[in-house]
This record gives sequence, structure tokens and C-alpha cells, in this order.
Amino acid sequence: MKPVVLAFCVGLVGVAVFKLASLPLPWLLGPIAACLLAALAGVPMKGIGALNNAMRTILGVAVGATLTPQVLATFPAMWPTLILVPVMVGCIGLIGVPYFLRVWRYDFATAYYAAMPGGLQDMLLFGEEAGANVRALSLIHATRLLVTVVTLPFLLTGIWGADLTNPPGAPLTAVPGHELTLMALCAVAGWWGAKSIGLFGASILGPLIVTAVVTLGGLLHHRPPAEAIWAAQFFIGITIGCKYSGITVDELRRDLAAGFGFCLLLIGLTVVFVETIYGLGLATGMSALLAFAPGGQAELTVLALIVGADVAFVVAHHVLRIFVVILGAPIAARAFSAKPPAKPLD
Repeated sequence: MKPVVLAFCVGLVGVAVFKLASLPLPWLLGPIAACLLAALAGVPMKGIGALNNAMRTILGVAVGATLTPQVLATFPAMWPTLILVPVMVGCIGLIGVPYFLRVWRYDFATAYYAAMPGGLQDMLLFGEEAGANVRALSLIHATRLLVTVVTLPFLLTGIWGADLTNPPGAPLTAVPGHELTLMALCAVAGWWGAKSIGLFGASILGPLIVTAVVTLGGLLHHRPPAEAIWAAQFFIGITIGCKYSGITVDELRRDLAAGFGFCLLLIGLTVVFVETIYGLGLATGMSALLAFAPGGQAELTVLALIVGADVAFVVAHHVLRIFVVILGAPIAARAFSAKPPAKPLD
């Protein structure tokens, strides 16, 4: 319990420092920065898995509540950019796998699952089954999420002048009580239902689907209150920062350096796709960046909600990205774990 309490306290300190310094996204970046520094200093911390997932259901409900009939009517127009998602995943693999193999000398399974931009837990699970170095995967993917979440706010404000001080929703007092109750029911039912059928990203996609159905039925007219989304940001930030708990000097030199170098390659590739999409007039630059940035679905959803981007557009592309990666991962895992036949004796 002590590591959990420490993580919570360190995260709150990060929020306070960011608020006092008027830094962007204090409820997200504050806990990330504070927990990262504490982890590097050797402070033992860890999050609560069930609570972290519970917080993610808030984001699922927030997205589902935006899927009105008018928004759904825009989905067919997304196909030109949706077909670019598997193309980008393929490009990431072609760049990332050789990078981890030849530059950092990881084994093939570790290189593959370190390069794939899927969900963190899924990549760790598939990587472990294929015999990859799970600790290295954890640190590399944590670094991918960290760099993405820290870099994007500055790009959004510097290029598009996005206002990151906007509340992500209405205050708690402005949301009717019966709708708050309905949102909570959608979160629980969606999470439980999605988890029971083994749906990937169950804590977000389950509540999203159930809430969308309820919204389309005319029963919901609000998103979760700002306080709930701030809480989700807080626990997401703690989770990312705590991934570095217990890191060694050797891991710092190799895994973090490898992860950071890979992030630079990903940023370059993302810029190419975003410029192409924007140049062809397929989406606004801000929505394209949030949709194709190789971060986590939860983190990008938070940013889309705050800056007022097309949330449905962003989420649709990240869901497809994760689906593409996860669909191919078990096939790759079996291929990597298969041993070549023994040579016959002379």
C-alpha cells in the first residue's frame, strides 16, 4: 500500500507545482513529471490497476456522449484517412524493427513488439508469449507515451494556438443528477460487458459503445463533468510516470535511450503523414496530428477533448490502429516463437 500512497502524493505535488507555475495540463503533465523524477530518484511507487482502468471508463463515456446522429453522419467521409492507418503501422514496423535490431541489438521478438504502436498491456502480453524482454518493452513503450504526451501540447499551442486551459467539460453542478447516474451505469455496464467478451481496450471501448447507444437514444445530452475528466488525467499521468519505478542505470542508458531515439523517428514519420493529410484537405492539421500521433488512446482522447478537436475522428483512427496491431500480433508471435526444424545428421 505504501508505494500506492507515495505515487498518489507525488502526483498531487506535480499538479500543485504545475498549477503554481501556470504550466499546461497540470492534471496530466504534472503527475507524469513528478512521478518520473521520483522514479528516477529511486522512490518506490506503483498505481492501482483496477482504479486506473476505472478512470479510463470516464474517457469512454466522454467520447460516447459526443456520438450524436450528426457526428455519426460524418463517419463515411473518414475513409480516405482511415485507409492510411494500416499504411502508417506498416511504415512504423519497417523503420522500427530494424532500428531496434541493428542499432540497439535487441532480439527479434523484443524489437518487433517495441516497434508496434499498440496498447501497452497488449504489447507486453504478446511480447512475453513470444519470449521478448518484457521490462525493456515496458520502458520503451512508456517512453513513447511520455514523449508523445509531453510534446503534443507544445505543438498544439505553438502551431495552432490551442487553448489548453479550457475545461474539458461542464462543471459537476451543471450536469443533471439523472444523467450522472446514467453515465456511471454506462461506464460499469460497458466495461464489464467488453471485458467479458475479451474486447481490446475494454475499459474505454465498452463504455464508449454503451454510452453512444444511450446518446443516440436521446437519453444523454452532456459529457462527464470536468472534475471527472481531470481525475482521469491524474491517474493516467501517475500510471505513465510509475512505469519508470525501479529503473536501473543500465536500463536508463539502453532502454530509455532506445525508446527516445525511436520517438524521434516516430515524430518524423507522423509529420509526413499529417502534412500529407492536411495538404490533400482530408482533415484539419490539429485533428490529423491527434489522430496519427503514436500515443495511447486514452492520452490522445484527453487532448482532443481539451483542445476541442474532432473527438470522433481522433478516436476512430486510434481504435483502427490498435485493431490493426493486435490483429497481426498473435500471428507474428507464433511466427517468432516457432523454432526452425533440426538439421539432419550427416
